[in-house]
Amino acid sequence: MEEMTSLLAQYGLLLVFANVLLTQGGAPVPATPMLILAGALVAQGKLAFGPLLGVSVVATLLGNVPWYLAGRRYGYPILRTLCRISIEPDSCVKRTEDIFVRWGALSLIVGKYIPGFATIAPPLAGAMKLGFPRFLLYTAISALLWAVAPIFGGMIFHAEVEWLLARLEDMGAGALILAVAVVALYIAVKSVERYLLMRFLRMVRISVKELRELLGGETIPVVLDVRSALARKLDPRRIPGAIWMDIADTHAATVEIPPGRDVVVYCS
Repeated sequence: MEEMTSLLAQYGLLLVFANVLLTQGGAPVPATPMLILAGALVAQGKLAFGPLLGVSVVATLLGNVPWYLAGRRYGYPILRTLCRISIEPDSCVKRTEDIFVRWGALSLIVGKYIPGFATIAPPLAGAMKLGFPRFLLYTAISALLWAVAPIFGGMIFHAEVEWLLARLEDMGAGALILAVAVVALYIAVKSVERYLLMRFLRMVRISVKELRELLGGETIPVVLDVRSALARKLDPRRIPGAIWMDIADTHAATVEIPPGRDVVVYCS
């Protein structure tokens, strides 16, 4: 047990930095367990609270700034790119847009606690041309609030954390194998879910060429633009004749669609 805690105390700040950087960069790696463990080491006097919090904030900024700059440079398409590589992306853009529209830049402060928002918010803020100093300020405050909670949790329950570490040490290499297996299982389940969804979407998707041919035919399909107001502002391109529809109120737009007409939905 003493060897494990000594190792964690010696490289704790580096491990926290790497873990938080990966998490805030978009990797499916949780940072909360590491912050709880670091908090327990703070309570034991083996890590300093100030440097630990500082490392968490710096790593968060380094993970978020590149996405902010990408959003500012490439605009709305970078959100779609990020969602394609994210492990659970399918509703993250819409949810993040709604929150951002409602709360504005201040939403960045509490965004770390909202699933999906933390990943999409930085490039969205860049696409919205939020000033870089304001982005840094709000992100730093958010990082402080996000890191403080698990660190304090580890400090309060340091005895329980120490007991858990002892059990893991007793397991030896089995503990590492178990941790890797849990992470691998989580990623596998999410990957299968995403594969099944994307396979279904490919079955019902049509190409731009196919839509152009339909629009030039005798029976023109009804095109519904279900992108959010923010998405249409950032990407003003539209399909001629498309009807904008609030996806939260589908009934209002669909009651006027003539029976027998094909319907094409255009989303983010």
